[in-house]
Amino acid sequence: MIVLLFICKYPLKIAVNTRLLIPGRLEGLGTFTHQVLKQLVSDHPNDEFIFIFDRKWSDEFIYSPNITPIYAGPQARHPFLYYIWFEYTITHLLKKYKPDIFLSPDGYLSLRTDIPQVPVIHDLNFEHFPHFFDPFHRWHYRTFFPRYCKKAKKIATVSEFSKQDIANLYHIAPEKIDVIYNGVDNLYQPANPLAIERFKQQTTNGQDYFAFVGGLYLRKNLSNILKGFEDFKKRTGSPVKFVLAGKSYKETQPLFELHKTLESKDDIIFLGRVEPREQIPIILSGAISLVYVSFFEGFGLPIAEAMQCGTPVITGNVTAMPEIAGDAAILANPNSIESISLAMEQIANSEKLRNELRQKGFEQIKKFSWKKTAERLWNTIETAGEK
Repeated sequence: MIVLLFICKYPLKIAVNTRLLIPGRLEGLGTFTHQVLKQLVSDHPNDEFIFIFDRKWSDEFIYSPNITPIYAGPQARHPFLYYIWFEYTITHLLKKYKPDIFLSPDGYLSLRTDIPQVPVIHDLNFEHFPHFFDPFHRWHYRTFFPRYCKKAKKIATVSEFSKQDIANLYHIAPEKIDVIYNGVDNLYQPANPLAIERFKQQTTNGQDYFAFVGGLYLRKNLSNILKGFEDFKKRTGSPVKFVLAGKSYKETQPLFELHKTLESKDDIIFLGRVEPREQIPIILSGAISLVYVSFFEGFGLPIAEAMQCGTPVITGNVTAMPEIAGDAAILANPNSIESISLAMEQIANSEKLRNELRQKGFEQIKKFSWKKTAERLWNTIETAGEK
């Protein structure tokens, strides 16, 4: 007699750090947290999720009935408060609710609990470019993230590059680290030509333009990018403009000072933070290219967003950027103004090249979706939860 054994995985109770789910302020890590959790809870309706917020939550983030939201302060927005929240508030709540797993989409963990934990560590840019961070955050990241990696039952990260970086820098076994990639919101699609033309008339007097989308951080290499644009303009005399869409910060001030000194300053347009978000695909779709040549990226989400909009891409030849771009982008050296300038010239002068990159981008983007991200992350969670 043949006996068939069917092994059913028991429902999991998963506590989640959701402190970055803040209405109207979903930037890089917040967007990741929102998109992956929305998919994850939908895909697993029989499992229980405890969302832990450090401020009163918004109902827009309570995606389904299998979520229990909890507010627990203090608001963790400074290294000292990070320590209080993760080492005391989170530890207390994990002891109270006894989840099977603690999931942390922004990488922070509690070192004072024995509950299995899964951080999503997006990159270690603070190890490679510490001067881009203020002293308190730099100290905190470089002190605690090596400990988090050792404490974690499993680690998720968003590229093969970041996996190797974590393994090499922190001496973590590669098999402990899973690559889950990012996804791209369906909001990012080729825009209506009339909407594009309207934006161009309002913003660039109808001229073609390069675009940068994202926070105006120094680590995004915007000084060299603008210098590259200045060189491109001087060499070619092209009427193409440059549109930058993203929030500025205190650290952005040197970029504005540089801008004042450029001969091409009137062709460089700072839009600031763009609201509503539905405007961003229009900006991307209308650009002859996204220019996203950072010093360091663990993934580089705007690269994928631009490809899904049918926008050619110029990106960096370092860190995770070549991995995410594949053969669907022009790669430039972030440290070479000439390299950036020549890439701009290639794109601006060849409609054929732009069309080729556009088609390759549509193929490359098929590798990335939030459903795939959620499926890969769930495999990591289940592995971490095995007794």
